[in-house]
This record gives sequence, C-alpha cells and structure tokens, in this order.
Amino acid sequence: MSRRTPLHFLSLFCIFLLLAVGCGRPSGPASSPSPSVLAPEQLVIGINTSRIRTLDPADAYEIVSGNLLYNLGDRLYTYEPESGELVPQLASALPTISEDGLIYTIPLRQGVKFHDGEPFNAEAMAFSLNRFIQNTGKPSFLLSDIIFQDEATQEYGIRATGDYELTLELKQPFAAFTDLLAFSGLVAVSPKAYQEAVGANEFLPTEFVGTGPYQLDSFGNDLIRLKVFPDYWGEAPKNQGINVKLYSSSANLFNAFRTGSVDMTYQSLEPVQIEALINQAEAGDWQVTEGPGNVITYLTLNLRDEDLKKVEVRQALAAMIDRPLLEERVFRKQSAPLFSLIPTIFDVSEPVFEKTQKSVAEVKDLLKQVGYDEQNPLTLDFWFRSNVSSNGAAASTIKAVIDRDYAPVVQVNLKSIESATAYENLDKGTYPIFMLDWYGDFYDPDNYVQPFMDCEQGNPEQGCEQGASQTQGSFFFNDRVNELIDQQRQTIDPQKRKAIFKELQEILVQEVPFIPLWQNKDYVFAQTNVQGIQLQPTQQFSFAPLKKS
Repeated sequence: MSRRTPLHFLSLFCIFLLLAVGCGRPSGPASSPSPSVLAPEQLVIGINTSRIRTLDPADAYEIVSGNLLYNLGDRLYTYEPESGELVPQLASALPTISEDGLIYTIPLRQGVKFHDGEPFNAEAMAFSLNRFIQNTGKPSFLLSDIIFQDEATQEYGIRATGDYELTLELKQPFAAFTDLLAFSGLVAVSPKAYQEAVGANEFLPTEFVGTGPYQLDSFGNDLIRLKVFPDYWGEAPKNQGINVKLYSSSANLFNAFRTGSVDMTYQSLEPVQIEALINQAEAGDWQVTEGPGNVITYLTLNLRDEDLKKVEVRQALAAMIDRPLLEERVFRKQSAPLFSLIPTIFDVSEPVFEKTQKSVAEVKDLLKQVGYDEQNPLTLDFWFRSNVSSNGAAASTIKAVIDRDYAPVVQVNLKSIESATAYENLDKGTYPIFMLDWYGDFYDPDNYVQPFMDCEQGNPEQGCEQGASQTQGSFFFNDRVNELIDQQRQTIDPQKRKAIFKELQEILVQEVPFIPLWQNKDYVFAQTNVQGIQLQPTQQFSFAPLKKS
C-alpha cells in the first residue's frame, strides 16, 4: 500500500515556489538559445522555477518534471482530456483482472517506436516498470508498495508474457491500480538508452528517451526544448515544438508574460499577480482559463498533544475556521473553501465539515465541558512553513479570527519553520498543529484518504506508531478506518466504494485528526493568439493541442 514519507511534501512545496536543485551528470548545452532565436511557430511556456531537478521518470516527483514527462512519454493508460475517463495509451485495452484481483494481464499496442528508433514491446514495458522500482527513486514506493515481490528471488511481479502482453501481480487487490498506471512517471523508456544506467541504480536526470509525441531536443539551465517526434504512433501535435522557459522568480515571469516574451504560463504566479492578469484579461489583453485544482491545504492535529488528544478540543478548533474569509482576504477568490480531505474534483467528496459550524457561544461551551475557560485558557502552538508566503498569511488570518471571537478562552501562538526542517520532524510528534499541502499522485480519491488516516501499526491508547497518519504527524488510529480503507481499495463497484468513502469522511469529521482548509484553483494565462488550451480534470496539462493562430 502507498506509504509516503516526509519527502513527499518537498514536492508539494514546488507547487507554490517551484524551486528545484539540479543533480546528476550534465547533458546538453551549457546555455540555451534566447527566446529571440526560437522558431515563431513554436510555443514558449514560462515556468517559475530556478531549475528542473530531473527528467528521469524513476526519480521525478515534482509538478513541473511530472508534466514534462506527461508530454514526452506515454503510459499504459491515460485520461480523456474532457471527460477524465481512463483509456488505453500504450495498452491496447483495459486489463483483464483475475477473480482474486491480484493478476492484471494487459495487451499492448503494436507498431510503437521509441525516440531512438527502437521498437516498443512487452519486454520494454516490463523493463521500464521494474526500473522504476529498482532504482529506488523518490516515487518508487508507488509501485513497490503494491507489486508482489518474490522473497526467494527478490524479483517483482512484472513480466512480459508475450511479445505484446504484460502481466502484473499485486500483493493484494487495489481497485485504483489501473488509475495508478496512468501516473506520469510510469512511462515506457528505451531499454537500449537506459540499460547501462539501471544496473548501478543510476539516473539520467537531463535525458529522456520515450515514446511520446515530443522528444527532448535540449536541456539547458534556463530553457528546455521539446521537438515533435516524427514517428509518433498517435495524433501529431498541433504545434511545431514547445520551449519551456525557466524564470527564477514569479516577478520576472509576470513581466515576461505581460510583455509578450512568453506565449503562456501556468501554476507559477502569486495571488496578486494572478488577480492583475485576470483583470487585464477582461480588457482583452490576453486570455485566462480557470479550473478546479487537486491541491488541498489542511491542518494536521497531533493527537499525542495533551490538549489535542481531547476530541472536543479538535471539534472546537474545526468550528473556529472561517474558510470564506481565507478565500476572500488571502487568496483573492483564487481558492475554494474545502470541507473534506477529498477535493471536489471527485464525486465521492462530501462537505462534512460544513456541519461543524457553531456559534461562538457553542464553541466556548464545548471547551468549557473539558475544562477550558477564561481562568484556564486553551493555549495552542500553530506552526506553518516560513518559506510559503500564503501559509503565513492564512495562519495570521486564522489567529486574528480566534483572537477576535474566542480570546481569552483560546490563545494561539504562531510559529514558523523552513519546509525541509518541518518535514524531517513531522513524524516525531514535534508540532501540535501544522499547516500543510497535498496533491494526489494519481486520479483517485484514495490518494486523499489512505495517506492521511491509515495506520499499519498502533492501538487506540498509543495512537499510530507506524503508518500514514504517523508520517503526517497526526498519529490518528482507528480500527474501523483501517478496515474501511482496505475495503475501498478492494472494492470494484463504484457505488459501494462511494458508500465506504462517505463513512470514512463521517469518521473524519467526528474524530477531527485533520482539518481541511481550502482547495486550489488552476489558472492558465495565454496570449490571444494561442489556441487549444485544455485544463484536464486530472490536472495534467497537454502541450499537443496548443497552436498559434
């Protein structure tokens, strides 16, 4: 089962600042061509990041690199852009699944070539998936937690059972496994190009050889160029190539877009910059496309804390959150209030935290029941990441509301710390309350329940000692929750699975180990001559439909 470590949160931070550190041996030109020499029929996409850390699918776990891999490579399955329906890509059909839910047999597409001219087949796909696990990169747990491994041979249950047939064996049934196979890093890579690196568990951070509609033309410090792959098996891109221009700050990117130096930008600007561009788009200066995002922000509550171990305190804290005020003051209506850990992009999402709304008097009475009043105030340390500006503004707004309505019964002390240090200490129980962000690795609501509420080892008295909720810094343990998570992972019927998710969300709002705050909105800004923009329900951004008029 999927078990994220605090390292997962490092990639979440990239959503807001998109900073990355380069690694591995250099490849390609030391400097990149300036935009002035780029072909006019190619599109320039501006991104706010100092550098792309890696393009190796076995190690890439950041938003920007994942989206590049989405366009450079193909996976067994993908999603229809408009409907979000899961469809075959390198597979030629949906898998045949054994009665026990453990064996997936997948027929593969024929006539596909890699960017180096090598043919694609089942052996190549098996090589790619095995490499994803064996190189033990950041996202490797996504498969290693789920794929069966033979104890005697140490081999994983990934094998070619025909020239164009792949068989995968799971440890236990997982209803969302086919959706997982659409994860951006599970692309096919050329065995010939990667064979030398895989034996030593090496990565190729500045190279990529896959089967997608684009191939990597150059990987520079400030420009990554994608050219159209002429032998692509599917529909050819509408454009003649993509140039991803990297900017070291959102201010530089904002100015570059406003002056026309880039054709479009997304996921890279601060709220005040987004607001300015939206206002000018209304005047026809450029175009804006808006859609719901898959990033959620929430509070994790440490149930080992002497105050927060009382469910009444957690329920009272949940009732103090003014989500519409956060949306208005902090995010300038560029986020949506969130009332469940499962974002609204999934139909199983239930706004359960709407039921937590109470009057000030009711909240104070709830706290009084467990011994807190003006003579014995509830004092809470509220932590947030110092290098995420939106978190500081949101924390200050939450504190201001509590000070206004609940002081002196409740006293909140704001404390901040840099992200990397915070992630190292979350699972140690260091922080009573911490504000964090999360996005799903693949398009399924399991991504927003299991990594929060599941626990491998623990008990009601001591809480979670090993597992997802311990990693999150909550230490929540509930036998019924563990049972329900396993059930939904093994349930194929959508309606039965939806009922399980409903019960899980009802337990969430009763026990309050986490408090959902807001869900992001995605924005794409483009010059008026750019066509073909698609914001997909899965949050991936496809370059192929883009073109200039």
